[in-house]
Amino acid sequence: MNIKNIRTCGMLAAVALCGAASASNHIVDITWSPDGRFAHKAQVAAGKFVEVCGKLASGDGVRWSFTAAAPVDFNIHYHVGKDAVFPAKQSQVAIGRDTLNVTVTQDYCWMWTNKGSAPVNLTVELAR
Repeated sequence: MNIKNIRTCGMLAAVALCGAASASNHIVDITWSPDGRFAHKAQVAAGKFVEVCGKLASGDGVRWSFTAAAPVDFNIHYHVGKDAVFPAKQSQVAIGRDTLNVTVTQDYCWMWTNKGSAPVNLTVELAR
């Protein structure tokens, strides 16, 4: 293999890795601050989704709020086997606020789906 082929393979590997990284940035792990807060800003591409996920224990309570620049479909869910359970679900909303009272220890996800034809800016805040 000559130098030109090695450089080409290196560039292709870098493109593949960067593509994998950007493909998974629509799922964000919740990282709580020392004062029990999590904030995230994202742009939800047209026809795509963004979700923030984290482990919560039975008895936990999470105050949540979000604002979106345009209506999106929103839900909070967790998985039991192949089934999804939805403690909250709303269609075509641009703002939301409530408290999730956790009754089952699970990995919970807050999810926003943009069914529009343009990107939508999203701001999320969670507090324990």
